[in-house]
Amino acid sequence: MSEEKEQLASASGSEQGGASANPGAVCSVCKRLYREPKILPCLHTFCLDCIRQLEPFSVGARGDGGATTNEEAKANAARVRVTVLCPDCDSEAGLPPSGPSGLSTDHLALDEVFAETLLSDGPLGCDLCGEGGAGNRCRVCCVNLCEFCLQAHRRQTRTACHSIQRLEDLKAQGRLCRPVLCSLHPGQELRLFCKPCDVPVCLECAASLHSEHRCCPAHEVIGCHGDRIRTLVTVRLRPHLQRLEQTLQKVEVSQEALQTRVEATANEVRTFARGYACAVEAHCLALLRRLEELHLQRRNQLHVQRAQLQQALSDVRGSVDFADRLLRCGSDAKILSAKGVTLRRLSSLVESSSDDQLAALIPDDGTGIRFDPRGLAREVSGYPMVGVIHFKALDPSKCTIDGEGLQQANEGQQAHFTLVCRDSAEDQMAHGGDHVLVSIIHREKKNCVVESTVVDNNDGSYKVSYTPGEAGMYSVWVCVKAQHVKGSPFVLIVKKKLRHHTGVFHCCSFCSSGGAKEARCGCPGTMPGGFQGCGHSHKGHPGKPHWSCCGSTAEKSECLPAGVIRAVSAGKHLRTVEL
Repeated sequence: MSEEKEQLASASGSEQGGASANPGAVCSVCKRLYREPKILPCLHTFCLDCIRQLEPFSVGARGDGGATTNEEAKANAARVRVTVLCPDCDSEAGLPPSGPSGLSTDHLALDEVFAETLLSDGPLGCDLCGEGGAGNRCRVCCVNLCEFCLQAHRRQTRTACHSIQRLEDLKAQGRLCRPVLCSLHPGQELRLFCKPCDVPVCLECAASLHSEHRCCPAHEVIGCHGDRIRTLVTVRLRPHLQRLEQTLQKVEVSQEALQTRVEATANEVRTFARGYACAVEAHCLALLRRLEELHLQRRNQLHVQRAQLQQALSDVRGSVDFADRLLRCGSDAKILSAKGVTLRRLSSLVESSSDDQLAALIPDDGTGIRFDPRGLAREVSGYPMVGVIHFKALDPSKCTIDGEGLQQANEGQQAHFTLVCRDSAEDQMAHGGDHVLVSIIHREKKNCVVESTVVDNNDGSYKVSYTPGEAGMYSVWVCVKAQHVKGSPFVLIVKKKLRHHTGVFHCCSFCSSGGAKEARCGCPGTMPGGFQGCGHSHKGHPGKPHWSCCGSTAEKSECLPAGVIRAVSAGKHLRTVEL
């Protein structure tokens, strides 16, 4: 009852005093001080009566219909889901089964209303007798009292222990706040939190309605719930908010660039048309109309992107500001009272946010709009015309690469491939002049970079040449207008250059001697401790070939030193195999 009186007092004060200087205390719908402020799921606050006056946006059943009795009909009515459109952000907000009155109360808004009421120039009336100037306030009952009602308030047994504070002292404070009282037990402050029910309760609620539940002091559980809100804001939504602002700025810059580009193209068209007579002038007007159509089309696209980004930015910023204000200004009970709707809204924004979609958003700045003064146009009044407008926009994700030089190459030999720039319809661009960047870097040796040469063929294709100086695996980055083309970065394998062998290959002394490791070859030399496969085979040996004593291999063509080495067994020369 005390809260209702305070709402009526604040409402009458707003009607008499006009607009408030504090926007946090004024409802954006009725333009008056809040009266029973309620929080919608989108975290925007309005008066309870203002929400009730909103037209339902959609009505749907929460459960199965087909009621046969009055009880079932009432149960089905309670399961009906009603949604309204938020007057601030136009998002669809669902109402609880109990209607707008079941929404969470915005206690921070009530604090702002209370502060605005105290700071008003006019005198405050007594909330009990309605007469005389109120100079005191009961912090428990939340009512303003004149001197007569104050004495009566102190004489009553039930209210004699209530804390009384002078209104002048409240005005002098830096921040004004009200205790959050229980709606079932007037005068009882919400100091406990029922974990099973997930709601803040007062002492009487804990002793009666929640006697079998585990109720903890609010200051013991505020850390867990406050940290959840703080983590969603700090770790997820605030960085996303910055990226939204940056992307929105890019779109706005693109709008200016589009306008500049369109104006420049229009000037080119007008300059070209001055040398002709009436037919050329008619052709000029036709070109300008086409250019304006393109301008309108691209501008509308950018406008839609800008509106979507602004809406997303407004949603995230409003929710972040609300959460920051709740954590900064709200008491434990206030945070716990609003944490349910706050967490649902913040979690919803986190789930709907996607940095990949922001990274894939490429604003159209009009670079694809070009005027070709040599292009053949249709005839005007029998006169052949030249001059057409190209509006193809290059799409890096549609660009293709031809040539084997992108996948493999040989050490020390020049290789090349061709980049073909295309638009969104995968048609080859008819002109060059685009900024093409090619980077070839060794994957294991980061300081090993291969220089490349890009030649513009002026037909939408570019020839890329390079000469790798070292074998290995490379990463090839191909970017157009600072964006990777389709498939980039690519993997390039550079094979080692083979060296021609000019010496003599021999049979292994190990296998020729019957497996004796101490066998000596004609070089002379000994087996280097064990044997390994060398990759070559010789006639008459049914098993695995082995290293010869000099360590040469036929597969790698690195037989050192070049010369004749004899494999011996029992002092007898066996054979020599020449390459």
